[in-house]
Amino acid sequence: MKMIYDINDKPKPASLLILALQQMLAILSATIAVPLIIGNGLTPASAMFGAGIGTLVYLFFTRRKSPVFLGSSFAFIGSMSSAFAGAVSIKLGMLGLVIGALAAGLVYVVLSFIVKLFGVGWINKLMPPIVIGPTVAIIGLSLAGSAVDNMQKGAFASTHNTSGSTYAALACALITLAVTLLCSTYAGRRLKLIPFVCGILAGYAAASLFTVIGTATGIDSIKLVDFGIFKQTMFKDGFSAQTFFRVPDFVFIDAFKGFDELDSSYIITVLIAYIPVAFVTFAEHIADHKNLSSVIGKDLLKDPGLPATLLGDGVGSIVGAFFGGCPNTTYGESVACVAITKNASIITIFCAAIGCMLFSFVSVFVAFVSSIPPCVMGGVCVALYGFISVSGFKMFKHVDLDKSRNLFVASVILVTGIGGLELSFGKVTVTNIALALILGILTNLMLSREKQDDQDQT
Repeated sequence: MKMIYDINDKPKPASLLILALQQMLAILSATIAVPLIIGNGLTPASAMFGAGIGTLVYLFFTRRKSPVFLGSSFAFIGSMSSAFAGAVSIKLGMLGLVIGALAAGLVYVVLSFIVKLFGVGWINKLMPPIVIGPTVAIIGLSLAGSAVDNMQKGAFASTHNTSGSTYAALACALITLAVTLLCSTYAGRRLKLIPFVCGILAGYAAASLFTVIGTATGIDSIKLVDFGIFKQTMFKDGFSAQTFFRVPDFVFIDAFKGFDELDSSYIITVLIAYIPVAFVTFAEHIADHKNLSSVIGKDLLKDPGLPATLLGDGVGSIVGAFFGGCPNTTYGESVACVAITKNASIITIFCAAIGCMLFSFVSVFVAFVSSIPPCVMGGVCVALYGFISVSGFKMFKHVDLDKSRNLFVASVILVTGIGGLELSFGKVTVTNIALALILGILTNLMLSREKQDDQDQT
């Protein structure tokens, strides 16, 4: 896939700002969802800052050669919940988040040194295109249900669960999707680079119109945007410079107060919750980088190298959690954004990271992002998640599926992954993506001695 902007290209300043904003919007919905799910004092603003600074750390370790944004990892939601569940206070729970992220990040650091010592050849043998391609595909397909569910939701889905709300939300989702696709396909060069910005703005405008009509007519079911978020964020104590610019509630502030309550049993609880998950996300890390490599036409496992990407991801997660509480991970949404817009410029990712950090202090921007209704982001995610899936299928398009070995490997990964097969061991859950990848690797190894004459007969 030929990029409009390659890794080292620098768009003009005006274009760069819009492109950076697009990257931010592509990842922010999922990034701020994690603290909202966990609660306990975690905030979208602090998660935004953590994602931004974590991405800068990643770019540093990868020597500005891997164009991807890091955001809050959903894989650690169970771990984060365990950190609070086992804590006697919120401040100890905050400290548990930092300790857990430190442990998970150190797993990545150790793995990076192992890979540096033994190379990546063994990884390529374990994960050839027939294994990694379907795995990347199910990363997008496993999110399809979330996208479709969001397409039918407004900001008040729980209180106005009616067909009117569903139809209005779906209309906004389809408007968002249509504008995104039309801009990406038919627009001029400038708009073609920012289809998600155009789509989100169009969808938000449509949702706002429904909300205004619903307010004027008293039809609550078509109120899709919660404008009350702006009041709560900016005008709660009266409007002033202090309410327009707010310092995020960084996790380390409360975490440092939790040392007095720390004991060995709690540390063990946190380590058990975090460390196994880090080994699971290691497989997803490889899948994401192989996918990004196929998009930009450069093997990132060789340059800057898997040890560098692991270090960047691991240390970036530690630093990100120190501020936002959420361990970070490379985002498939970011990879899809690079692929669809054909913009792999590192300076775009850098500016998006800086912007994420700066905007976390601007209450109106945090309020705007928080107020984007699920249906609008659902429309965008149809394109993003679909593109992730298709890029996975493209990775094994040259593999001979007439050979039974390849056919069975792909079948095992797709069925178990899409079917949602998971295993739980206490508080640790092996996700459907990781488990499908493991089963795919085992199937590939089991059938690796398939005889050529047997293949020819299938």
